[in-house]
Amino acid sequence: YNNVKKQMQEYLDKKLDFLWSQDIRGADFFISAIGSSIEVFGKYEKITDNADNEIKVPQLLEDVRKIVSEYAIKKVLQGDIGGEISTMTRFYVLWRSAYGQAKVPFDDARKLATSLGVNLEQEGNKGFIKKESEIVRVIGPEDRSVDEIKEPTELIDVLHKALILWRYGGKESLKELLTETEYANNDTFRRVAQAISESLPNEIDEKRWIDGFLTGFTESGKTDGKQTKLFE
Repeated sequence: YNNVKKQMQEYLDKKLDFLWSQDIRGADFFISAIGSSIEVFGKYEKITDNADNEIKVPQLLEDVRKIVSEYAIKKVLQGDIGGEISTMTRFYVLWRSAYGQAKVPFDDARKLATSLGVNLEQEGNKGFIKKESEIVRVIGPEDRSVDEIKEPTELIDVLHKALILWRYGGKESLKELLTETEYANNDTFRRVAQAISESLPNEIDEKRWIDGFLTGFTESGKTDGKQTKLFE
């Protein structure tokens, strides 16, 4: 199986570069990539690990999903920090990159979610994912409230709460939130916010809020080239 995984990685590196260069994003990107991977492991009658246990198709597809997800998140975040962020944060960042704030048919939304390991039925109408009939949208901080995000643990929820507090002048609460969640001096947090901003047009509130927040994030702290402090 280690040999097959190496072949899949090498094959997909080229395939993913091509798909990305053609501006293929969202569910179509994942479906095309996963379909292509079958060309690699589909030519073998049987694949086993070092203990001679047979590797089934679900395991193969799960590993392909990880390769594709890691590739996409690195592209959007412009660097190798994908392993540091959760599945839900990946979903949010890649959704914004592919669809912005558009309303998306449920089937397309489900395909992207499934490719990233997100259960849309379970996560829908809970947090930032909203399902309305057969349409799914991912809401930004302008459509949420501090009361709704009481004790956030997901990076995106922390970011949304921070943006709401920044927008409405909750400076002390903002400082407390970022200190408690350890995001006050976190480069991944900044880069995720920046990537979301770059995915949105200038007239969108979410982008304006993020850009304003990041200006303060930079100007009020010091940087060593790797991390930026929000507070002295």
